[in-house]
This record gives sequence, C-alpha cells and structure tokens, in this order.
Amino acid sequence: MNISEKGIALIKNFEGCRLEAYPDPATGGDPWSIGYGWTRPVDGVPVHKDMKITRNKAEQLLRCGLVSYEQAVNRLLKVPVSQNQFDALVSLAWNIGTRAFSTSLLLQKLNQGNYQGAAQQFLRWTWAGGESMPGLVRRRRAEQDYFLSAA
Repeated sequence: MNISEKGIALIKNFEGCRLEAYPDPATGGDPWSIGYGWTRPVDGVPVHKDMKITRNKAEQLLRCGLVSYEQAVNRLLKVPVSQNQFDALVSLAWNIGTRAFSTSLLLQKLNQGNYQGAAQQFLRWTWAGGESMPGLVRRRRAEQDYFLSAA
C-alpha cells in the first residue's frame, strides 16, 4: 500500500512546514528537524541550526522520505488494513520512527487481529522528555480517529 493524499495532509497538518531548522521540542536540541519533521541529512548535510530549505525541497523530502516508511509499515503488517488505517500507521511511524513502531504494542495487537486494541495504543505515544505533550495528544487522537474511520 501507499499513503494517500489525505494521509499526507494529516502528516503535514501536525508537522507543519518549517523552512529553517528547529530543535526537538523535548530536548531543545538534537535531533534538529526541518521541513515537515525531516531529521535525516539534506543532500548529504546533517540538519543543523541555521539550515534553511525551500518549500519545494520540504515537499520533496517528505514525499521521498515517506517511501521508506510505507515500505516499513507494509513489511511489518501481518493483517489486512484499510487505507485510513495504513495512513494513520504511516503518520505514527513518521513521528516515532520505524524502530519504535516495529517494537510497539500497537503493532503487536494489530498483527494479532486486535484492531480495537491497536487503536487504543495510539494514545500511549504522547510522551517526550518525560512529559505528555499536548501537541502529541492531539496528533494521536487524530491518528486514532482516522484509524477507526471507514475507508
């Protein structure tokens, strides 16, 4: 499966687009992000303070980067999912990373066929730096709602 345009819009809505690098909200530093939450090198250069990109580059990074997240979610899923469920899972993986996603109880429950149990797990991913982050609570609720919606 591939993420839909609605799924991409979900990610864009919560990540926002910042054309100048910004520090991780939980640490105030590493990892630095740019664009739509991009943390990997840009054209071989690690994201760092004062780095700037264009809106077109931000879009390119998001769309190219999503391919590896789609592939990871597809590889890790052992049960069929709807388009909305897939989109919500890719959004979650984009935000928490594929390693965390791959070892999550959410994925374990989903692969056991427990879709409701998996949906309940979204709200476990609201913590950063030892505290619950209001922005992550909003994002996880939206991902959870999207996961549970028909499509």
